[in-house]
Amino acid sequence: MILKQKIAAAMTAAMILFTMPGAAAQAMSNNKSGYGQGKETDCKNCPLGAVDFNSQYGKYDAYALTNDENRIILTFDQGYENGYTAPILDVLKEKNVKAIFFLTGDYAKKEEDLVRRMVDEGHILGNHGMSHASMPDLSSESLKEEIMSLHDFVAEKYGYEMQYLRPPCGEFSEQSLALTSELGYKTLMWSFAYVDWKTDDQPDPSQALERIVSSAHGGGIYLLHSVSST
Repeated sequence: MILKQKIAAAMTAAMILFTMPGAAAQAMSNNKSGYGQGKETDCKNCPLGAVDFNSQYGKYDAYALTNDENRIILTFDQGYENGYTAPILDVLKEKNVKAIFFLTGDYAKKEEDLVRRMVDEGHILGNHGMSHASMPDLSSESLKEEIMSLHDFVAEKYGYEMQYLRPPCGEFSEQSLALTSELGYKTLMWSFAYVDWKTDDQPDPSQALERIVSSAHGGGIYLLHSVSST
């Protein structure tokens, strides 16, 4: 009888635990991983690292590729302004192309005119963290604050509800992806990237173009940085 009571009490405690907000996610591994799409590709030229990421973490609304093989998604990480975002927006407008701009809190606060232009011209604003912190380094409450404080600021300042997160530095854990999903966000990694963020070591434009074209694949998510002169 005593054993049955203990089992019943344990089951009740477990039920309470896993009905608490974020409790299921908190029970998951928080081991930090650094995402990279890798160099090996499949028969469709899709990086295997991106394919594997979708397969393993799609259940948390986390993706490195889309299912639309007729399109690619251009994304720009906006950590700070270097004078190139306006020309980028000019070209996107001229070509009638929409992109996703992942903003940090600092960028959203300092670059009001550019952010308003992004919204007015039909681009998508994404969340890159209020302070650009590594998500697995944060407690569950701090992670929520890191994401939602920027979400709320952008909603109030620009009247825009963000839906997509790019984890700073591509660092994640199963727990951070699950918590992000519980906040109503989709995580977008990438299936193409190159070293374009080093402002003092910019690639040759022709070489950059060749790399981008030769790496093209349906459903690709391209990671670019607007600080790049290339």
